[in-house]
Amino acid sequence: MPETEMRETRVALPAHTIEVGTAPLDGPARNSLGGHPFLDAGQEWPTCFCGERLALFFQLDVPTDIAHFGGDHLLVFHCRAHNEATDATYEGGALVPRYWEAPQDPYPGPFWRVLLQRGADRPTEECEPSVRAKRLMLRPYAETPSARGLGRQDFKVGGTPSWAQDPEGHTCACGAELEYLCQVPEDMEFEVHPGLPEQPYSVGADTYNMFLGNEVYLLACPGHCDPAAVWPVNQN
Repeated sequence: MPETEMRETRVALPAHTIEVGTAPLDGPARNSLGGHPFLDAGQEWPTCFCGERLALFFQLDVPTDIAHFGGDHLLVFHCRAHNEATDATYEGGALVPRYWEAPQDPYPGPFWRVLLQRGADRPTEECEPSVRAKRLMLRPYAETPSARGLGRQDFKVGGTPSWAQDPEGHTCACGAELEYLCQVPEDMEFEVHPGLPEQPYSVGADTYNMFLGNEVYLLACPGHCDPAAVWPVNQN
């Protein structure tokens, strides 16, 4: 790699480690595992292709120093009954129109929904019933990529992805190149309330995971063509 290119890939970027609190959360919080989703006015709680309402795994306010998405509210929903890896479908050099609703082999539709909201100022009255509500704390730092151009493997927003495999880039159906936003580490477990049905392929009966426990990199449309214009890349 030329020296000038190496310098470009090692520029420090704003990042925030996402820490999970230990105490149960007893009311709405904008940064949380589970809890009360903060949705845009008139927006309904998203559902899976199976008809079941998706579980809110986590949500957070994107810090203002994160390029393209600072000030947005990020929500990540996933079905508790369906647990698979994602499969991107392309058409004409870009992800298919409304790719967040496209079929996901072997399913006729998606089993997750990731939203970037711009006017989410009120929480829903109902709390997420499956995932235990806990507060999230964001700790800022400057992330300098490694000599290979990789960030650290962490639960984080901003910075540089760690890429367990080859780096991936995707083009939104609107024509914009999706930009990296957030990363969920491999095998991250989300504690659930006792007595719930066990999630397929999860690590244990008292926890759920997302996308088969793969490392997840959220790539979002910088043009905000739709609140759901986010693609979850899965690697392990």
